[in-house]
Amino acid sequence: MNAITKSLRDIDKSHHLHPFTDLSAYSKTGGKIISKAEHIYIYDSEGTKVLDGMSGLWCCNLGYTQPSIVEAVHTQLQELPYYNNFFNCSNQPSLEMAKALVEVTPDQFNHVFFTNSGSEANDTNIRIVHRYYDLKGQPEKKHIISRKNAYHGSTIAAGSLGGMDYMHKQYIGLDYVHHINEPNWFAEGGELDKDTFGLQVARELEAKIDEIGEDKVAAFIAEPVQGAGGVIIPPDTYWPEIQRICDERDILLIVDEVICGFGRTGEWFASETFGIKPDLMTFAKGVTNGFLPLGGVMVGDKVADVMLAGGGDFNHGLTYSGHPASCAAGLATIDILKNSNVIESSKSIVGPHLQNRLAALSDHPIVGEVRGRGMFAAVELVKDKTTRERLAPDSGAAVVCREAAIAGGLMVRATGDAMIMAPPLICTIEEIDTLVDTFAAALDTTADHYGIS
Repeated sequence: MNAITKSLRDIDKSHHLHPFTDLSAYSKTGGKIISKAEHIYIYDSEGTKVLDGMSGLWCCNLGYTQPSIVEAVHTQLQELPYYNNFFNCSNQPSLEMAKALVEVTPDQFNHVFFTNSGSEANDTNIRIVHRYYDLKGQPEKKHIISRKNAYHGSTIAAGSLGGMDYMHKQYIGLDYVHHINEPNWFAEGGELDKDTFGLQVARELEAKIDEIGEDKVAAFIAEPVQGAGGVIIPPDTYWPEIQRICDERDILLIVDEVICGFGRTGEWFASETFGIKPDLMTFAKGVTNGFLPLGGVMVGDKVADVMLAGGGDFNHGLTYSGHPASCAAGLATIDILKNSNVIESSKSIVGPHLQNRLAALSDHPIVGEVRGRGMFAAVELVKDKTTRERLAPDSGAAVVCREAAIAGGLMVRATGDAMIMAPPLICTIEEIDTLVDTFAAALDTTADHYGIS
């Protein structure tokens, strides 16, 4: 360890509280200091090069070398580094960004409310939903249904919408949020075929609406693909049934596209991939390629028309909502996506190659399932393919596999017993091959660790 790394790690351990981290353990052991990034690679303070198979945190879809985004931010900071959008004021980049988002999102969206993150955007969804039904004269419609193992952010409100038990144990959540089962066939499907399971788990929404009362339920929120929950790809029957239930029951459908949006599934938005027609759509992460914080809610005409006609203030806002520099980064990002073949290539060339290469790992002795769509995927680790028995308690095998992958030069993530990855959309075929080959070696190391051949 060089002197600079040691100094940085000492400061880190002494002063920096990290998100989703065992703080006691980290204060003793510390972690990597990431010092540089280019293209699809990150470098730590020791100079170690790692292929970033997670696109940062599902956000650097275009990799780390995008000079036009940097230049757009630099120019904007020289002209107008900041002004708010309160008090009947606007700034030009936020207006241009709103128009750009309307142009690339599904037709029902003509309005946007800007936030700084997906968590704040999902908090905003609650405020919008409650305001909408108040204006419609249905103030009792306050309850929101979500899914177990969903991730919608980490504020109190967004964390309540999410379905992560380990998060809920550390705070008192909102009592008007309820959860139904996730469409995770591998973990929950048992002996059912995927289509039957998809219908069964979707109809839990209808049963929960009946339990709470349709006159009290305002919305259902879900990710098209549950990213942090383990890249859970729903069966083909799932989303059409969810759409039917929401449409028939006067329930607003909120689709959280924070991870899936801006090309991850091979379309601009996964709502298009799965044929979903949401009333509200959450975005963040890839909207600026992760270069600056920006999030928001696309508000469908059904909701926006009521809010615009209702009168009175919408008493909600954020200091940095529509920040000019962040919106400049967003405009530059959308410009790249519109004027290159990145999304098209990820759909027709690179994404299929990733999925095909990973599917070939299904025969590996510790692989129970490979699933994915577009440019993200998950590989479930098992001891027994038939019973789906896990290799080790407390997802220990996934930790072994993750560390082996990182040691081999590949950043992937462990979620439960699933290894998940979401490489940048700009990867070449050769880079995808490197990713999969490195991951396969990590699987071998993990199998050896547990004495499986």
